[in-house]
Amino acid sequence: MRVLLSGYNGTMGQVLKNYIQDNTALEIVAGVGRELLEEKFPTYTSYEGLEKIADVIIDFSHHAGTASLVEYAKRTVTKVVIATTGHTTEELELIDELATQVGVVYAGNYSLGVNVLVELVKKASELLLGYDIEVIEKHHNKKVDAPSGTAKMLVDAVKDVEDYNRVYGRHGDMKRQEKEIGIHAVRGGTIVGEHEVIFAGEDEVIEIKHTALSKKMFAKGSVTAAQWLNTVGEPRLYSMKDVLGIK
Repeated sequence: MRVLLSGYNGTMGQVLKNYIQDNTALEIVAGVGRELLEEKFPTYTSYEGLEKIADVIIDFSHHAGTASLVEYAKRTVTKVVIATTGHTTEELELIDELATQVGVVYAGNYSLGVNVLVELVKKASELLLGYDIEVIEKHHNKKVDAPSGTAKMLVDAVKDVEDYNRVYGRHGDMKRQEKEIGIHAVRGGTIVGEHEVIFAGEDEVIEIKHTALSKKMFAKGSVTAAQWLNTVGEPRLYSMKDVLGIK
């Protein structure tokens, strides 16, 4: 399978490149990034003039490049795995539009463990109705978007069961209101990623937590998604639940 790396020169792009070269039989046919690095494959700073060269694009770039990525994928009818987060409403609409023409996998997190965590949180929300719920996420000091895409996935899992009002951080003198879900973002050092969901009830607290120890798991998950997407014919927007067969 031929892969084009979008954002190849970023931190995750380099992790993905090394993972593919060291662990798979996939062929990296090109990389697109904001600057050129010496690689074993051709590299470009834009999609302008670039013809179809890959079966699947894996995108670990920046959400600001969504429009050009979508335009290229449409023009060349190339499937896309989007592993970038922080998209605006307009950018998400572009991704939805793209998915009417080619297969797209879009997820806030490509870790198997995180996707299991989402399912556990959904189940806990069904069983612990009325509990106070807080989401805490921690990442390195270079992460731009907050809250993380994974935190949004966890909140959506709760809201699939029961509607809560989102509260981002807490300050002031007002006590916690009913039907609130607190979302807290911590940024510091080289934290790869931690996500914790707290269910607080009368006289008990249940905590569900996932800790990422290496960025390699995101690379592995995105490759798994790309391999799966390459076998799917129907243009549609898919999630990691589809890739992993989670009902």
